[in-house]
Amino acid sequence: MTTPDHTRKPERAPGEHAPPSPAARPARPAHPPKIASLGDFHVPPRVAVIAALALPVGAAAALVAVGLLKLIALFTNLCFHGRFSFGSSTPGSTSHWWLVLFMPIVGGLVIGLMARYGSEKIRGHGMPEAIESILVGGSKVQPRLAVLKPVSSAIGIGTGGPFGAEGPIIMTGGAVGSILAQFLHVTTDERKTLLVAGSAAGMAATFNSPLAAILLAVELLLFEWRPRSYIPVAVAAVTATLVREPVLGSAPLFGGAHVPVQLPLSAYGLCLVAGLAAGVLALGATALVYFSEDLFAKLPLHWMWWPAIGGLIIGVGGLIEPRALGVGYDVIDQLLTGRATVGLIVGILVVKTLIWGLSLGSGTSGGVLAPMFMIGGALGAAEGLIFPTVSPGFWALVSLAGVLGGVMRSPLTGIVFCLELTHEMNAMLPMVITASSAYLLSVIVLKRSVLTEKLARRGLHLTREYSVDPLEVHLVRQLETPITATFRTDETVADIKRELNAPHGSHDFDGFLAQRLYPVMDPAGHLAGIVTRSDFLLSSPDDRTPLGELARPAVTAYNDETLRTIANRMATHHVTRVVIVDRADPDRLEGLLSLRQLLEARRIDQHEEHHSERVLTLVPRRFRPATASGPSVVVAQSPGPVAPATERRDAVKQDV
Repeated sequence: MTTPDHTRKPERAPGEHAPPSPAARPARPAHPPKIASLGDFHVPPRVAVIAALALPVGAAAALVAVGLLKLIALFTNLCFHGRFSFGSSTPGSTSHWWLVLFMPIVGGLVIGLMARYGSEKIRGHGMPEAIESILVGGSKVQPRLAVLKPVSSAIGIGTGGPFGAEGPIIMTGGAVGSILAQFLHVTTDERKTLLVAGSAAGMAATFNSPLAAILLAVELLLFEWRPRSYIPVAVAAVTATLVREPVLGSAPLFGGAHVPVQLPLSAYGLCLVAGLAAGVLALGATALVYFSEDLFAKLPLHWMWWPAIGGLIIGVGGLIEPRALGVGYDVIDQLLTGRATVGLIVGILVVKTLIWGLSLGSGTSGGVLAPMFMIGGALGAAEGLIFPTVSPGFWALVSLAGVLGGVMRSPLTGIVFCLELTHEMNAMLPMVITASSAYLLSVIVLKRSVLTEKLARRGLHLTREYSVDPLEVHLVRQLETPITATFRTDETVADIKRELNAPHGSHDFDGFLAQRLYPVMDPAGHLAGIVTRSDFLLSSPDDRTPLGELARPAVTAYNDETLRTIANRMATHHVTRVVIVDRADPDRLEGLLSLRQLLEARRIDQHEEHHSERVLTLVPRRFRPATASGPSVVVAQSPGPVAPATERRDAVKQDV
């Protein structure tokens, strides 16, 4: 056993065992590859390849989105007006009341059959299914889902369902990206990126909202904020928007709110009230959806029949307020331009909310954004009957942003979405207030959103808090521990045990106990491998095996690497300790790093998050009470009180 001076070559004393032959020596440790200097982001060149693949994904998703919108219009015309047309129409404009009552039931029956005999994943509004495929499905989507989901959604909405097209197109666009990736030799993360790129492209093409689609991908689908995923998603969203323009145009979907440049200060205060009201509405809508889902789960019927029952609820609501059926873009336009009557406002606010929440719990196919547009707009229009007039549709617009922030819990997406739908930049600050206050109320009161509660009920946990990993901001050199004991390849287990049990050894006994992993050096001063303390505990006291044969290859690291890199390396090699070597001379040892040091970085992060202290005070120092205080962060600590060496030596003599 030697001290950690590895700049000299160890000399063999008379009587020592000859070093093992080269054939008996373990394989030299594989040192970590030379890496580039650390930077803000890790961007592999392969991201350009994935971004190039996002181009056809974005174009295909845009065509699918346009096709879905046309298919919805076709089914609406066929079911309620008896004509074969792809032109825009609404279910509520039919003159036959029995169509309003029975068509949603027929649509529910068809969807139930498609879900049972086609794919159960077409049930619901699409976003939870997309998230689930990312979390536990390896971002693999079945090809048949790319056909069944848009068709079932077109049937559900075209027969009067009060849903939107965005959830289904997010799932369908994601299926396009996933299917392409499944034909290629890519990693799971790259497949996830292409799936999300397709989802964002579909949403961008549906609403002419590329930036909101990118933000939705970041806030809800990617679970990261990294160039490797952002760039392909942005490429797909932009491509889809460009493909959309010749077919559907580039004008805002809901223009005409005309918000003035200067707003009275009182309006900003009322925006806070509107945001809290939107948050309450978001809480109620979320509770309604899952209350309905729980009720349907108690029915003594197969779930295939549930969408038909949901269709009956839709039909009854349609008889009360026919304009609550379908996507309702015309109604949203009336709300945002101040042309809605009191009867329409109340009817949408009550009937649309009830039939949407109750029928969505039945497992039918449809999205949540368009209904939230209508419900949020109706809430704001109702507030506009009481609040001072700012401009026609102003309160409907800001409340729409608030409801999106509260229901989806993606406030940035909600704000940018409303801006892109209306091009009303003057409403940006009021929308920030309403969306943020609704978001605050929602996250305080509810554990899950309408988009993630279903995942929790399936036994999955999803966290949407993004922060920098504390292991990423600490370098190895900040927490590594020194090497206090090394061995030579020609030493044997018996030699080491005899030294450790000697009453007056010259070796560092304390260092041996604390270190647990010991580098083994060959006669040339090279790192030949490592042995662990368990190797000695499990060996016979008379074992004459040279350590050169007992040693295994060492997992090494450099002191300028991040702890996150080392944690990944430990996981890859199934080890809990690594040897730190010099980057210029990999045979020069610098220290050790164990899981304890990784946990120490976590402890520092916990300390910074939960430890409260006063840094500045108005009380002069001489008048402050004497308090015992220490440094706020201790980078390296001893594990605790240490017993005298003689006591610890006696305690381990029986084992070592």
